Amino acid sequence: MLDERDRKLLALLQEDGSAAMSDLAERVNLSLSACSRRIQRLEEAGYIARRIVVLDREKMGVPTTVFALIKTAHHSDEWIEIFRRAISDIPEIVEAHRLTGNYDYIVKIVLPRVEHYDVVYKQIVRKVELFDVSASISMEVLKSGTAVPVGYAE
Repeated sequence: MLDERDRKLLALLQEDGSAAMSDLAERVNLSLSACSRRIQRLEEAGYIARRIVVLDREKMGVPTTVFALIKTAHHSDEWIEIFRRAISDIPEIVEAHRLTGNYDYIVKIVLPRVEHYDVVYKQIVRKVELFDVSASISMEVLKSGTAVPVGYAE
């Protein structure tokens, strides 16, 4: 069961996973060793799935975002696994979700420029049969992040 200090630690770590242990301990009113033990317990319990570095997309040369909405006529486990493998081999595809509604999947693609979308599109359709693909170019990022709310965790 999480308490408010655990939630505060999780929120702070989401903001900056490289924060100094002494800074974290001070901000949640714990000793250094108690803070370290709590973080270790949160990792062991699976609340902290992994620690990553978020790269600057502009500096990495992939400032453009395209969202591709995909329809398929196939819904078997075998087809889904082929699709999963096909998209996992394409580094420009950074996120993919199976959906309810009019489309079956949405994929988030990061690119050096919009013209590069065709390269990624061809990589997908060479590996897996699709019924329809509709792509939209992101014009502006209004909100972006990886942090999740910590208030719901028990």
